[in-house]
Amino acid sequence: MDITHLLTVDNLIGLLTLTVLEIVLGIDNVIFISILSGKVEESQQRKTRNIGLILALVVRVALLFLISYIIAMKSDLFTVFGHGFSGRDLILLGGGLFLLYKSTTEIHEKVVGEDHQTTDGKKAAVGKVIVQIILLDVVFSFDSILTAVGLSDEIAIMITAVIISMIVMLIFAGKIAAFINTRPTIKMIALSFLMMIGLML
Repeated sequence: MDITHLLTVDNLIGLLTLTVLEIVLGIDNVIFISILSGKVEESQQRKTRNIGLILALVVRVALLFLISYIIAMKSDLFTVFGHGFSGRDLILLGGGLFLLYKSTTEIHEKVVGEDHQTTDGKKAAVGKVIVQIILLDVVFSFDSILTAVGLSDEIAIMITAVIISMIVMLIFAGKIAAFINTRPTIKMIALSFLMMIGLML
């Protein structure tokens, strides 16, 4: 396959710009994954984080190949009180509500000091945590993919940027998780940040 047409100055600048934006847009995803992975056994936390980020990569690459359908989802499906709702709106709305719910319950547990997680509960929570990560990965990926489309017409450039950004996040996810989970104040700020994102969605 001839890829020399991709190695132009414009495409390389686009790749760099898109990679940086993907990392910035992925920070909220890393924060969410770090907080959720902190609910499982310590020996399983790194594995859970890595699975979450790899699934995020798979979801984003899959959505890139479905980009024509995603763009079509911006068309209104129905109207309520003069406001149109598209398929994308409904997905973001559902994701926002889920993010608000999870952030609120996490803050509640921290404030009242509840700790319902027994050792068996933690072991059983791994699969549940991964399912929650997948659901939010889909939501977080939508804006990321639409941003990619706005910056480049080459799907190879988009996929490369997503892969590079995910590698960077895999490298630093452990340090971010340790920083958040060992500092209750920072964790509360991170949860408040996620609540803000949920409201925006």
